[in-house]
Amino acid sequence: MTSLARTEGLGAAEHRVRIGEMELFYLDVPGGSPPLVLLHGLSSNAHAFSGLLSAGLSPAFRVIAPDLRGRARSGKPDTGYGMAEHAADIIGLLDALGLERVVLGGHSFGGYLAIYIAANHPERVEKLIVIDAAISSHPRIGVLLKPSLDRLTRVAPSADAYLADLRGAPYLEGAWDADVEQYFRAEVVENADGTAQASTSASAIGQAIVGLSVEPWLHLVQHVSQPTLFLNATGAYGPPGTPPLIDEITAKATARAFPNARYVHVPGNHITMVFGEAAAVVRREIEQFIRGPGERTRDEA
Repeated sequence: MTSLARTEGLGAAEHRVRIGEMELFYLDVPGGSPPLVLLHGLSSNAHAFSGLLSAGLSPAFRVIAPDLRGRARSGKPDTGYGMAEHAADIIGLLDALGLERVVLGGHSFGGYLAIYIAANHPERVEKLIVIDAAISSHPRIGVLLKPSLDRLTRVAPSADAYLADLRGAPYLEGAWDADVEQYFRAEVVENADGTAQASTSASAIGQAIVGLSVEPWLHLVQHVSQPTLFLNATGAYGPPGTPPLIDEITAKATARAFPNARYVHVPGNHITMVFGEAAAVVRREIEQFIRGPGERTRDEA
């Protein structure tokens, strides 16, 4: 395990740990117990949770956030992007850190991965936090995600140009601050000629989508025994009039499918919900959930 420089402003130590044949990059932010492991979205990276950290999630809790395989600074094997391989990486990380049992949370793809781990490795998960991931998808999800995923194959004239292009992305709703910039900067690599592009593997993302699509999500959700917090944002994922990525009806149906879950609506859209003012709301809900008794609650709407 090799320790690198600290991430500016967050107090997060950056590390790499070897899991099997691959190095996994992760952030480790000091704080209280129980430890909270957060898993990012499909084409995202560990800094997707910078807004929550700035909002005070740490030092309330020790927060550990990896770059999933194929993303940002973690290893990028040619194959192995099913849910089982992703889950094995996270279990390997917990083992390497000596963490027998954690609160596990995930955003979007990371939410699905957290569900998969909670259902298949229940002894390692004390409580579960699902942030905008549902058992069924919007019929136009490919169209909605395309503007974001297109960045993975673009080459920009410079790193500044790469970030400037993202700053105007409609799905960010103008919510650009230091945390959002840090999140996107973590994925940028500069080439020898000064051009810049995403370090996340487009091939890995394609394989991960396939791996996601073959899992029986309703069955897995119904076999999650841990107390679960389900957070949902219904802001437009794009220009005004664009639908949310996870609408309220679908989100509530997913929350009801868990044996022991509570649905909470939060501000923002699928991305902006974890940054800025919305992140303060999400942080508060997470802290109340972890600190609470964990008895069964269910959305009645």
